[in-house]
Amino acid sequence: MPENKPDATAAAAQTQEPAPGATSPPVPPQAIDDEFVIAHGVTVAACAAPFERRAREPVYRPLKIFTLDPSISRLDGAVATLKVPYEPLEPGPRGSVFEVDNDDGHQRNQRIDLDDPHIVMNSGLDPTPSDPRFHQQMVYAVASSVYAVFRTALGRQIAWKFPSRSGDREPRLLLRPHALKGTPNAFYDPASGSIAFGYFQAAPLSKGRNLPGSWVFTCLSHDIIAHEVSHALLDTLRTHFTLPTNPDVAAFHEALADLVAVFQHFSYRDVLERAIAKSKGNLQLAPLLTEIAWQFSETQQNSHYGQALRSALGPMRQQTAAARDAAAGDVRAAGPIYGQDAEPHALGSVLVGAIFEAFTTVYNRKADRFVRLATGGSGILPPGELAPQLLEFLADQAASLASNFLSICIRAVDYCPPVDLLFGEYLRALITADYALVPDDPWMYREALVDAFRVRGIFPTDVPNLSEDALLWRGPDEMLPACPELSFAELRFRGDPSAPAGPEELQRQARALGRFMTRSGRPSMFGLVTRSEAAREGLTVGMPTVQSIRTTRRVGPAGQIVFDIVAEVTQSRTVRTAKGVTFQFYGGSTVVLDPEGKVRYIIVKNVRSQTREERQRRFMNSAPGRALWVQRSGEKQPRPQLFRLLHDPKSPDA
Repeated sequence: MPENKPDATAAAAQTQEPAPGATSPPVPPQAIDDEFVIAHGVTVAACAAPFERRAREPVYRPLKIFTLDPSISRLDGAVATLKVPYEPLEPGPRGSVFEVDNDDGHQRNQRIDLDDPHIVMNSGLDPTPSDPRFHQQMVYAVASSVYAVFRTALGRQIAWKFPSRSGDREPRLLLRPHALKGTPNAFYDPASGSIAFGYFQAAPLSKGRNLPGSWVFTCLSHDIIAHEVSHALLDTLRTHFTLPTNPDVAAFHEALADLVAVFQHFSYRDVLERAIAKSKGNLQLAPLLTEIAWQFSETQQNSHYGQALRSALGPMRQQTAAARDAAAGDVRAAGPIYGQDAEPHALGSVLVGAIFEAFTTVYNRKADRFVRLATGGSGILPPGELAPQLLEFLADQAASLASNFLSICIRAVDYCPPVDLLFGEYLRALITADYALVPDDPWMYREALVDAFRVRGIFPTDVPNLSEDALLWRGPDEMLPACPELSFAELRFRGDPSAPAGPEELQRQARALGRFMTRSGRPSMFGLVTRSEAAREGLTVGMPTVQSIRTTRRVGPAGQIVFDIVAEVTQSRTVRTAKGVTFQFYGGSTVVLDPEGKVRYIIVKNVRSQTREERQRRFMNSAPGRALWVQRSGEKQPRPQLFRLLHDPKSPDA
């Protein structure tokens, strides 16, 4: 490995890409080259240290939770025993990935010891709002379950991007069940590496099974926990998705977090069977499955979607049939939803509705054979309850399909551009992610997704049509040789192909990728610009920055295994407006390489793009954009505490 030149080091440190929304100087790069730098986050992946089970150790730790929240009846499956991946725990609990804080701002509550024999024999404490120790158990169990879902879908370990705390070897996400007294809010804070949960008194006119004036804890809402942990995981996977360059970026954060919460409902058997029994198998009439954050909304003075905070059916739930009928003609005849409201939750619910409709479409295809078998071929269910065998079959299909769809949604993040995501590009990511692992599609998952996006007016740009072949991401326009240094034969692992050998190995891989992309004639293929080109064109750019490089090992439904390398490279460009105000504009690409080091896909956002620059400029100056951007010292910057701002626009800290 060549030694860095002192003058090159200084120059690169001065021109390295600033962190999105950073309020302090960026972390110095860990490795520097003449043509690119390597971000601090590259080597963080080597710090991922989830507990690896040894022989004779338990596979799971059973822990009781509220499957939805305390206001749901136990007859509807409100309590379940969750199989949490086993790891030894310190009191708190404190494990390898999460640490629960017992401070409520006034005193330190007793820490729960989940390795206490009496608690172990009882599968954890019984669910109750009254015991702070159960609150600790609840946030740990649900957070661990969501982390495991992401890890399985992505096919690799996940390391938090924030630095470890004093005395810790690896970073842990801090869960604070009682952080915000009197605050109906919960939010993820990237700066402190924590999730703060609020608790508040219910309104005098509370709905549902809630006592007016009683304390309501967001840390006891399954959906809120899953939502916030998903924010943290997505921020770890795509740091620049906290940069709201267009309305879709913040909305995507909200949408994916809601989808995780909703699809997790299908993993709780009692909830699932009760909901299917009540709805006679019609998932769109099963609010226990489709609605999220019941108690939080019931105890507020107003509610957006009836009793729950939001719905997986989205704002089109009352007009989906009409929209589908009109889809053959002009989608606007049904009333376009995408782009109608740029508020992140409202816009995100459009994406949630599209994916959930695709899910229900495939579910109905699979369920139809069982319904016809049970009804002698008529497909018309008789009055009364579903037959137990049919209920079991339908629940099996729904649970398996929900797991598949959630895995596709998470895996698609690896096929998204590194910056400035649009919903249409996420559709392409979904199609590519599913095709890459399951080329054959007998149940037409991908067709259902395309149709659901089309009905809502969500279209990708730069494609000739909506065929599957046109929507797949492509490799390079010009033939590129393989990068031998990134073939799996040259990579070093820590036992598992999804676990890098260490920080030095990740630096070596990032250097190899950086050299591969910045060779003469190649930067533009990856959305980058060289310093000499920037000088000729009068552009002020930072150094291309390798943000991440990760190996994946994914297992398909037929047992097939797919190995890949997924990497991000970004570059910043300083733009000065006619009024002298500057802002940072980002480009770059997501690169997917096969085990031989050949490029499978390049998902490009060109740093020179005038179209994207103008779109970002317009959004920052719009009413929704001004809520997310602030001007300081002549520069437009994202407002700090983005996630708190999204959940509580009136927050003084936002």
